[in-house]
Amino acid sequence: MYQVKDLDWNGSYDTIVVGIGAADTIEEGLDSLFNGRVKALIQSADISTKTGEVSIVPTFEGTVKRILFVGLGQRNENTVENVRNWFGKVAKHIKARAFTDVAVALDTFGPNTAKLFAEAYEMATYEHPTYKSEPKPAKPDVTITLLGADEEEEALAGAAYGRGVNVARSLTMMPANILTSETLADYAVELAERHGFEHRIIEKEEMEGLGMGALLAVNQGSTIPPKLIVLEYRGAGDEAPVAVVGKGITFDTGGYSIKPKDGIVGMKGDMGGAATVLGLFETLATTKPNVNVIGVIPSTDNMISGDAFKPDDVITAMNGKTIEVLNTDAEGRLVLADAVTFAKTYEPQAIIDVATLTGGVLVALGTEVTGCLTNDASLYGALEAASRDTNELVWQMPYFDVFINQVRKSEVADLNNSPGRYGHMIFGGAFVGEFVGDTPWLHLDIAGTSERSSASDLGPKGPTGVMVRTLATMLEGWKR
Repeated sequence: MYQVKDLDWNGSYDTIVVGIGAADTIEEGLDSLFNGRVKALIQSADISTKTGEVSIVPTFEGTVKRILFVGLGQRNENTVENVRNWFGKVAKHIKARAFTDVAVALDTFGPNTAKLFAEAYEMATYEHPTYKSEPKPAKPDVTITLLGADEEEEALAGAAYGRGVNVARSLTMMPANILTSETLADYAVELAERHGFEHRIIEKEEMEGLGMGALLAVNQGSTIPPKLIVLEYRGAGDEAPVAVVGKGITFDTGGYSIKPKDGIVGMKGDMGGAATVLGLFETLATTKPNVNVIGVIPSTDNMISGDAFKPDDVITAMNGKTIEVLNTDAEGRLVLADAVTFAKTYEPQAIIDVATLTGGVLVALGTEVTGCLTNDASLYGALEAASRDTNELVWQMPYFDVFINQVRKSEVADLNNSPGRYGHMIFGGAFVGEFVGDTPWLHLDIAGTSERSSASDLGPKGPTGVMVRTLATMLEGWKR
């Protein structure tokens, strides 16, 4: 889809995309397409140089049909995130107008922009899957030529970032009667076989043998068996891996601590952490960072039946710790407990868990910032640096003994799964931390950022695929 060529204003394209700033000198080749009238068109406002505004103008001469101008203002606003968003706007115009042969004059937007364009194009033109009886007609194929830059590998990496995000979006959007723990496992196996990853699916009987009492307790009320999905990417020989664990609750009723009718709608997305892990592996297949990565996804639904686990139950996790269940709607931390314990059998150099874990993170940080707990400052620093590159904002929450002690407070067990409402985003993460031990660890609560209530320049409303790009960026620059 993407090809790289030298800049040529006399090429044969239906559209060339050009960035234009208020103080720019107009290139002679570009000006010749308009009989030397680009400045006049700017003065008449037919071409806007205002930041982020798009103008589409038919040419007067040559074999290029039109130029799509993107206003860059005074060019001091050309941040990475602005350029990415502007490219998202461009992508939406290309899609809406069904352009089929598009060239992008990358140098007019600044250096090293091939990756940003490909990433933005994949994300911005994405459409969520639907199940309507009359699907939309297919859009025509588009050929994208990147002009004036020798960055084909960067463009392929950017496209892989976008595809990874879109994998996560599509999985999160799927209804729970279609995406079950079984079909999620099937998808993971297909992804692994397509890209040559090692994979393993741990079934219920094996979980029982391993003593995964926390994951199995959440699954008790279901008619669909649980799955523990394991993927392995090898990019660094025999080095210890990084384990990335994603919560895969395909639907969450809350169990006997049942959710209200408004809160239960949308719970098909409670496997957003699992979707992030699978989207990340889609990206790793192309970017191939020099690090080993283990993906671990504990998957089940959380249902109500005569067999379902109950408040006041005491269960035993894989590591032997006992847990007093005070809230069956605090099930995500239970499945993560066994998944993290399993991940530790690989002796990882770090563990990162990603989960739509608590409503508390929404109260604390809103819908634009992912909450984080950590036991390792340098690991968090690497995450934060990567998040600045992707503009997927993160914020470190306090992880003090006062919170840990609340999780350890129980008269009948080693731990309780729900110390209370106040601070419960931190309690959720601190509970998982009890199973991490001394391993460097990041806990990412994406309950506020995994979905958007409105469209953005980089995609539609709904699932966002958040943290795929940030984790891919972090792993590309991995150092310990």
